[in-house]
Parts: sequence; C-alpha cells; structure tokens
Amino acid sequence: MERNGCYIGTPAGVVLCVDGQRDGRTSGRFYHAYSVEGTTVSSMEGLIFSMERFFDRLGSPFPDTNQRTLLKKQENTIRKEGMIRVMRDDELLKKHGDIGTFIIRVQHRQHSSWQGMVTWVEENRTVPFRSALELIKMIDEAVSEGDEEDASQSLVEKAEKREDEGSEGCKL
Repeated sequence: MERNGCYIGTPAGVVLCVDGQRDGRTSGRFYHAYSVEGTTVSSMEGLIFSMERFFDRLGSPFPDTNQRTLLKKQENTIRKEGMIRVMRDDELLKKHGDIGTFIIRVQHRQHSSWQGMVTWVEENRTVPFRSALELIKMIDEAVSEGDEEDASQSLVEKAEKREDEGSEGCKL
C-alpha cells in the first residue's frame, strides 16, 4: 500500500539530503529540528551511527536493548540533554539533496535496530522499514545510478509485498 506524506511528524524526525554516490558510498547530510547546521555523512554506516547518537541525546525513541562494547564498561549513553527545537518542520522540509531527499521517521528502536517510515520526497512515496539495514537498502536503491523509475517502483513494490504477505513489519 502506497502512503504519501511530506511531513516530519515526530520529534526524532530527520531529513536526509543525499548529495552523491561514489564507489558504493552514499554521501550527504541530515538535518533535525534541534540544530540549524546539518550533520555531514560520508557513508550510510556513518549516517546510522550519527543518527543513533542523536536519538541517544534526544532520549527518543528509547532503545529496548543496551549498547554493548568490547572496551571499558561504559555508562548508560542515553541522556536527555535538554535539547531545544531551533527549526520548525516547514524549515526542515526546505532542505534538499542533489540526488535525493528522504524524511526518516524512526518510531521504535527494538531488537537492536530501527523501525519506522521513510518518505522519498521527490517521488512523494512513503514506505515502512523494519530495520536500519532495510532502510539503508531502500535509500541506496532509490539513489543508485540507473533507471530512477525502476528504483522508485521497486521501493513501493517491496513494501506492498511485505504487507500482502502479512509480515510483522511496522504497520501504521
């Protein structure tokens, strides 16, 4: 089922502006309501780590598992730092990437991953994702070089197939 929605809709909503893709690495920047400056990312892995730190600082969405580390025992990294909104949703929605813009709404951090919705702004298509890996694959597929129509169609088709199969993904 295709959903449309160019809105932020959550305190932890992020606008990802994809500016380039080279040698399999997607680069760009992401924005959230608690900073005027964007956070530059040079890979999807960097995006995930940076967004995870943002969610931890914000204290939302709250993770259902603790972080593990091989280094020294670290204290609970979840801390609400009194973050104050400095950008309105309409200002965030004005941010755009050179090759793609995505609104990412992480609603849950369960099973050591993320669940939520992603909107591809240029195509006005919103689909659910069940993990951070699935989110990465959707974004990479959408901005990958090749036929853009095929990429946008397969993004929606995959989400529809999941819903038709009755998977236990994020359904709203």
